[in-house]
Amino acid sequence: MIVEKNISLKKYNTFGIEAKALQLVRIKSEANLQAILADPELASLPKFILGGGSNIVITADVKPLVLKVEMMGKRLVSEDAKAWIVEAQAGEDWHEFVKWTLENGWPGLENMAMIPGTVGASPVQNIGAYGVEFQDRFESLDAVNLQTGELMQMQAIHCGFGYRDSVFKHGPGQIVGASSAMGLAGRALITKVRFRLPKAWRAETSYTDIQKRVTELGTPHPTALQIFEMVCAIRKAKLPQPEVIGNVGSFFKNPTVTADQCADIIAREPKLVHYQLSNGEYKLAAAWLIDACGWRGKTVGHAGVYEKQALILVNKGGASRPCTGGEVVTLAQAIQTSVYERFGIRLEIEPVVV
Repeated sequence: MIVEKNISLKKYNTFGIEAKALQLVRIKSEANLQAILADPELASLPKFILGGGSNIVITADVKPLVLKVEMMGKRLVSEDAKAWIVEAQAGEDWHEFVKWTLENGWPGLENMAMIPGTVGASPVQNIGAYGVEFQDRFESLDAVNLQTGELMQMQAIHCGFGYRDSVFKHGPGQIVGASSAMGLAGRALITKVRFRLPKAWRAETSYTDIQKRVTELGTPHPTALQIFEMVCAIRKAKLPQPEVIGNVGSFFKNPTVTADQCADIIAREPKLVHYQLSNGEYKLAAAWLIDACGWRGKTVGHAGVYEKQALILVNKGGASRPCTGGEVVTLAQAIQTSVYERFGIRLEIEPVVV
């Protein structure tokens, strides 16, 4: 086991922010993790779990021991008349895993193609796109308690899944979700995730962008692979790729309001983009709110709002004038203030600010 010192994290976060890990250990197996927990010096240190770095904004050098998750492997665990159970280790690239399931004839994850990050991070954020969420396909996961070394197998009821939320985003003592599951942020490291992919597959084409592609291509009954290809094309056209322009994807959650609140805003802003939910509440498009406040294409320092999609904050810095995490946070706070002053809505930041 090698403890690396003063390691640059620039290539390990998709925003491309320059910062250092004072100490970093690469976790390639559960045995590596257990060795750390058995080491008296390392076990006592505060720890920071780092997967693909696609959902973090680093504002300073990271002082806790960084556990860089690099466990690899994927397999078909079992199948029955209703579903395939597929497992991936936490370090696997999410998009490549989705692609692999489709290549093997196991549909169900295609709408979530091209979401950056690792498989181990997918339950943390309860990722989702184009009508499908991680929790819709979740079977179970394995995690290691970083205090006791205990292996935990967790079902959905233990994970407290919500809209871009789970127990893995909340600290000890915080109750998360209707299940009253307790927060595990910093207390558990996910090692494996299993998915239930239904054999009674149905194409999810409810989102406007996909419906438009279906019409353009003349494919009223698209296959899972065709949905995958549509999603990839849509995301490439609308969203900046992190390897080209540093970003963490959607920076704010779409806010939810009551029917009365929605009607009040529409009375003032008739063009408000909104969607009714099954519980009678309404989800508002955060991108529309930000755009309406005039932020698209604007910058603060070397952090900017993407010209093609106001929900995305991007790295506008260069080698000589790098973008800092502080600039990103300042820009985000300015946007939050603008939206609140105009609409009375408080936007919630999606990524973790470190």
